[in-house]
Formats: sequence, structure tokens, C-alpha cells
Amino acid sequence: MDRRIVRSRQMIMQAFIGLLGEQDFERITIQGIADRANVNRGTVYLHFTDKYDLLEQSVETYLTMLADSCKPEGGTATELSRDLVIRTFTYLKEHAAVYGVLITNKGIPTFRHRMTQMIEGNMTVVVNHMKLETGIHRDVLAQFLSLSLTGLIEWWVVQSMPYSPEEMVEQMTKILEARLRLW
Repeated sequence: MDRRIVRSRQMIMQAFIGLLGEQDFERITIQGIADRANVNRGTVYLHFTDKYDLLEQSVETYLTMLADSCKPEGGTATELSRDLVIRTFTYLKEHAAVYGVLITNKGIPTFRHRMTQMIEGNMTVVVNHMKLETGIHRDVLAQFLSLSLTGLIEWWVVQSMPYSPEEMVEQMTKILEARLRLW
């Protein structure tokens, strides 16, 4: 793809994410996005059908970037490794301006929902390769781990990332190893 096209799309998406951080999705206009991106309104329409299409493509783009940054070198992870989870938290911290808006924007649950689905898919692969002797159903464990990780990421972002990625993974490890007896 032509570099000018890629650059225009990036500028438009960045402008859109910036506006999402400042106002509700419903109040964002194509003209506002064009003004922020310093492009003509028609340029936005060349790349996106409307702001809903822009939202969908932005969510997909940023999820893909997150997933790509955290993949192991060999492709799909079949083990939940500390390194992969640290890379996930590190990537989110390095790109906090974008992911903070996408994860916490209360009017647009799309990103959080899709991130949960992505994490669940990865957790399902990991859980299916685990040796379980505890009577825990694999689907229940995958669901529990994916929702827990998503919730923890959201909490961490909302709280302005009070702990390092390494500390977050250390805490998660301690929780999982503790086998808390709540009932």
C-alpha cells in the first residue's frame, strides 16, 4: 500500500482516538476528525465509510498491533509464560495514550469486548494444552483467566498503571499459585 495512504489512515485514526479521549463518541463528527487530522473531510471518507467504520477499523487495527507485539517468536503460545504477559503489560504501558482511551471509554465497550474475546481465544489454546487433574472444566478455566486478565488490565490502566508490568505479573502469579480458598 502507498505510504501516503498508510500515513493518512494513521493520522485519521490517531485524531479519532484523541477525540474519543476528550468527548463521547456520539459527539464526534467526521469534520472534527478531519480538522484534528489536518486533512480534508473527503479524505476521511476515502478511507472510512463513516465514524462507525472508523471505530471498527481502529479497534481492529489496535487489537492486531497489541496481539502482534505480544506473540511469541514461534507463533501461537501454548503455554502461559511470564514473558508473554510482561510483554503485553509493557506494550500497553508504552502505548498508554491510545489503549487507555480504547479500554476505558465508557460509551464504547467494543474494544474491551473484543480484547476479552482475543484473550479468551489465546487462553483457550493455553488451557487446552495444560494437564489438568483438578476437575476444573477447561472452558470454565479459560473464561475465568481471560476475564480476570481483562479486568486486571482495565483496572491497571484506570489506576494510571501504579505498578510496573513485572510487578503486575508477579502479583498475578502469586494469586494463581495461592489457590485461595474462598468457600
